[in-house]
Amino acid sequence: ADELHDVLRRVGDLTAAEADVRCEGGEATAWLAELTAQRRAVSISVADEQRFIASEDAARYRDALGSAIPIGLPMAFTDPVARPLEELLWRYARTHGPFLTSDPVRRFGLPHERVAGALAALESDERLVIGEFRPEGIAREWCEVDVLRQLRRRSLASLRKEVEPVEADALARFLALWHGIPSDRRGLEAVVDTLGVLQGAALVASTLESEILPARIRGYRPSDLDELCTSGEVVWLGAGSIGSGDGRVRLYFADQLPVLANALEPVEAPSGERHDAIRQLLTDRGASFWGQIRAADPAATDTEMLTALWDLVWAGEVTNDSLAPLRSVIAGAGKRPSAASKQRARPRPGRLTRLGPPAGAGRWSLVAPLLLPRPTTTAVAHANALQLLERHGVLTREAVAAEGVVGGFSAVYGVLKVLEERGQVRRGYFVSGLGAAQFSLPGAVDRLRSVREGADSLHPEVAPPAIVVAATDPAQPYGGTLPWPENAGRPARSVGAIVVMSNGQALVWFDRRSNHLLTFPNAAIDESWVDALAALVKDGRARAVEIRKLNGEAVGATGPVPEALKRVGFVDGYRGLVLRS
Repeated sequence: ADELHDVLRRVGDLTAAEADVRCEGGEATAWLAELTAQRRAVSISVADEQRFIASEDAARYRDALGSAIPIGLPMAFTDPVARPLEELLWRYARTHGPFLTSDPVRRFGLPHERVAGALAALESDERLVIGEFRPEGIAREWCEVDVLRQLRRRSLASLRKEVEPVEADALARFLALWHGIPSDRRGLEAVVDTLGVLQGAALVASTLESEILPARIRGYRPSDLDELCTSGEVVWLGAGSIGSGDGRVRLYFADQLPVLANALEPVEAPSGERHDAIRQLLTDRGASFWGQIRAADPAATDTEMLTALWDLVWAGEVTNDSLAPLRSVIAGAGKRPSAASKQRARPRPGRLTRLGPPAGAGRWSLVAPLLLPRPTTTAVAHANALQLLERHGVLTREAVAAEGVVGGFSAVYGVLKVLEERGQVRRGYFVSGLGAAQFSLPGAVDRLRSVREGADSLHPEVAPPAIVVAATDPAQPYGGTLPWPENAGRPARSVGAIVVMSNGQALVWFDRRSNHLLTFPNAAIDESWVDALAALVKDGRARAVEIRKLNGEAVGATGPVPEALKRVGFVDGYRGLVLRS
């Protein structure tokens, strides 16, 4: 009886049948009779029904609903109370989920306008909130603030348990699909969609247009990216040099550059008289061509000025409105001064200017003005978190660590938690073997589930073909988010290296600079990697593929791997096996 009395105090009013549902053993009728006899509960009429309430609430029901209460109750239970209808509706809201205005109207038998006014008063007191909470709702609903918090916590907990953690190869399968590899997309729109995923990532310049973009865009045309750059829609920034003829670059949409670029660790700025001279000239004159930049230090040679200019480019201080000079540096033109740069002769009559080196072509400008107005720290963290989610789909601590974000995972963790509470992001343990704090876009979770469920049904005869991706590609997780499979060497996410994957499993790693091939355990089971390597030459992506070392040793003429390579056209060469176009 005592517990039933507590229920009446918490819920408000119950019919005998409703009380029976809340009690075990069918003792509700006896307990209600006992409470009534003790004057701890009374029976009143509400909405043409006989209901029981706690005696302490008698005055509220009398003043709010006009219900007749029995005589003989203590005066403390019959004194008038302030805002009785609001109190009854708030109690109703605390014991119910989201509800329509019509629900308490039927429950208490009151006019719709009176109930709506009381609910609006509770909303103004911030005790209720109004919105669309249930799926497929047809009208705005009310919900008590603490009830909404509880529903949100339980919903998030349920969503976190919805996807069981997948294995590493499932994540690799998912990443390739998430990045659209392989893809049938073509044209400028495909380039824009691809950049929306890749923007802000430090990409190796030499692989950008030879491997990364062609893997995502069928029939990729450099002119499409040039069009976006020269029109001012896309900006590229250096992110550190790699030797003298290569480096890393980041691509951004111009309107998102300030909030994304300010979240990354800056590259160490170069120092020197020529660097300062170029900085000062670009500050004073604004965007300038090579001839104007050349005048910043007339005593220096073209090669010296070009070196200083590209030091600033790789440091992310200077950019160009075209990718032509970047392509020249990658191709080696930046290392070879033109004939005009070797002499100081006056230009021929009729020539307006002297042609500069290809690596200095185009219009150069400082990056700093493009980062203004400087956004707030909150805006930077929010935009960066969303971009990381867009690129990875499933974001882990390991993935953030590889991005060079200022402050690492802790810098975006707080934003991700807020996004989860808003329903924009889901948190869970999606990939086994990685950190427990994993966040994902809702669409990515569904796709990850489909990849996991489809893995068991894949058979070798219907498995997708092997794909070749650069070892540094964001869609290639091994050596970054995931550890390398067991092997006999030291594979790395290095420039010039590629990875052949099939169904999410890494089969081989090949370094085209050292001509070193490493095989992983699954390479012996799935030999599709052999055809994938041969396709590099047959499709015109490479002039030749030469293998001089196999798993750390000199490649032999016989054995399972050499014989498999020879079946697709590799022949014995001077130092190993070679396939030429």
